[in-house]
Amino acid sequence: MNQEKIKCLVIDDDLFIHDLMEDKLTRHFPEMELLAMASSGTEGLEIIKAHQPDLIFLDVEMTDMTGFEMLAMLKEIRFQTIFVTTYSHYAIEAIRFNALDYLVKPIKLNELKQAIKRYKNNLEKFKLIDRVQQALINLNTKDIADQTLVLQTHEKELRMTIKDITYVEAARNYSYIHLTNNKKNLCTKTLSDLEERLKGKGFFRCHKSFMVNRVHITYYGKSNLIVLSDGTEIPISRRNKEAFKAWYEV
Repeated sequence: MNQEKIKCLVIDDDLFIHDLMEDKLTRHFPEMELLAMASSGTEGLEIIKAHQPDLIFLDVEMTDMTGFEMLAMLKEIRFQTIFVTTYSHYAIEAIRFNALDYLVKPIKLNELKQAIKRYKNNLEKFKLIDRVQQALINLNTKDIADQTLVLQTHEKELRMTIKDITYVEAARNYSYIHLTNNKKNLCTKTLSDLEERLKGKGFFRCHKSFMVNRVHITYYGKSNLIVLSDGTEIPISRRNKEAFKAWYEV
């Protein structure tokens, strides 16, 4: 066996995906070695144990369990994962929030090429494995405010508990994340990127330059200002005021 090849598995309950992935990997990726395929989470656990892969393509929603549930059954994760999913809000939001890589069915060749390129270019693969483990912790954390947001900056990886974020401020193509300890982190994501990442996590974009965390709102009134727990005043744009009121008063 050529040890220089990337050992991979496909775990998906859609047999069409099996055929498609085998065809694309064989024809277009000579550096990949497809060792086995499984059609359920139970079979997936067996082939992971048997083959010790470098990379798995994992269906998020299988008939016997989700991909996340399958990963949670492993004592140790030593491989990277590229999730495969239909465009379901549950799956996409969980994957994006935890900064995980994924492909959307039907899988297109160019998107598969980009995913494999990202895998090969990432020199700190242990960080991506750690993100999967953090995702499993987040999915088992019932209170959203206690979940951990993971973001990559130019210099380091940031990890912040949701309840510690008071608001997010736009800074051109970057954003400042303001925290309860009066510190702020600069991250290489736009406010729109973070709005998408934090969807369903208790945040509202009240202004083109600001997004606020519900748990830190102490007051809002006719002045079109939101007052946060640290005393910061955040403006509500005129166009967003009614939507903010409907969101906050639910």
